[in-house]
Amino acid sequence: MYKLLNVLQEFTSWCGMQINVKKTYLLVIDHDKKRREQEPAPLLTINGNPLQAMNLDDACRYLGYWGTGNGDMRATTEEVVRQKIIAARGLIKCHPLAPELANALFTSKGMGVFRFSAAPIEWSTSELNDVKRLCVIAHKNTWHLPQSTASALCIFPITHAGKKSALPIAVLTRELLLHAKRCMRHEDVSRKMMLAGSNRTLNE
Repeated sequence: MYKLLNVLQEFTSWCGMQINVKKTYLLVIDHDKKRREQEPAPLLTINGNPLQAMNLDDACRYLGYWGTGNGDMRATTEEVVRQKIIAARGLIKCHPLAPELANALFTSKGMGVFRFSAAPIEWSTSELNDVKRLCVIAHKNTWHLPQSTASALCIFPITHAGKKSALPIAVLTRELLLHAKRCMRHEDVSRKMMLAGSNRTLNE
């Protein structure tokens, strides 16, 4: 690790890049929580500045996943997504905006974090239903509708007198298709893995 950091410092000095140490953290991932608690994180520096080590239960995002130092990636990601949606719902709970603008705000803030993590995370039906429930509540808030209003009004498309609100299953479907399309774009390992997975599914 020290050698890699030295190479990184040489490269950034050569090309003129600057590393923002305030936004750079050290996260030690280890499934053995007891060992992780007993062994302190190593002291690493970049250009003489020490990197801040994250605590065992602190979550950070890496390549779409939210994880902690004990290797908990999936559950942490789902909880962060849920909390972000609740926070976005709070923004438009008693908003003075036009419904369309409030709906766009929630879709950007609330569904944006779900969209970012949708493809690489495995979501169960109950978890998707929980996210859907939070989204429906938020969409009712955007249109100043009482919570007793039938949820179908938010779910149905405009052609069927609905509001066509962005819901998790639609976002997940779109992101999975885009993810598959990206994986099939080049003749590489990602394409081979995608084809192997597809063949297994067809043969089951």
